[in-house]
Amino acid sequence: MWQTYLRPKTVDEALQALTAAGEAAVLIAGGTDLMLDLQQGRHPPVQTLVDITEIPELRALEIRGDALFVGAGVPLNRVAASPLVQQHATALAEATGQMAGHQVRNVATLGGNVAHALPAADGAIALLALDAQAEVASPAGRRRVPLADLYLGPGRSALKHAEMLVGFWLPLAPKTAASAFRRVMRPQGVALPILNAAVWLAREGDRVAQIRIAVGPFGPVPRRATAAEGVLCGHAPDEATLDAALEALLREARFRTSRYRATEAYRRHLAGILLRETIRTAWQRAGSAASGS
Repeated sequence: MWQTYLRPKTVDEALQALTAAGEAAVLIAGGTDLMLDLQQGRHPPVQTLVDITEIPELRALEIRGDALFVGAGVPLNRVAASPLVQQHATALAEATGQMAGHQVRNVATLGGNVAHALPAADGAIALLALDAQAEVASPAGRRRVPLADLYLGPGRSALKHAEMLVGFWLPLAPKTAASAFRRVMRPQGVALPILNAAVWLAREGDRVAQIRIAVGPFGPVPRRATAAEGVLCGHAPDEATLDAALEALLREARFRTSRYRATEAYRRHLAGILLRETIRTAWQRAGSAASGS
């Protein structure tokens, strides 16, 4: 399925390889999506694979200043098991711990999940709620962009050919904040989620001081449910407020019927269940963190 296989040791070497090989070159890390796409004819022919698994920078997972950095090449199981991720980005730990099957998670990477640009990608949904920024490298240099800016449409990444994800920067969690992730799926490891949801919120007494909500697939690209956020912010998450938030979410959502996963009506039903579960879990966690218990 390819003629040349390269294993650069630095980001610059990988970019040089992409530039030199032209459009017939692609990056590969875990390969859990790419190999299937090539085998099933869903990807244009490839002449050169650029394997980025030996680039140390892409495998970093550490605190840097006032942020948590998660390298794009970190395998999903390592993200899920990381105490730093569990502390500062619980929703991401829960999302990466539920994706696919255990063996796939040993090789599949967070960067690959994001770059594949699927509207219900679990990693992307969690990162959106956590206000993550992506670090993108190109021959012109490096930049950080909001995660939502990486998408053009279903399966269409905004990354250009000679660009690559280096990693993700996540704000450290204050003591009054917490996050949660939930998904509903077919049998484990078989398919993408029918629906997923991630919530990050900060408490101020008995009210929601700040909140970010992401649901997938919410539309053609991963994005936040800003209307529901507006309803909840400044209020206690009681039944009346949660009902109003769900109404706002459903007005904003662009759910569709999937032949293989679920109908639009079923997804609308699940949205209410997942929204309540994720908000209540994040709310309780934030309260426990603030009290030190």
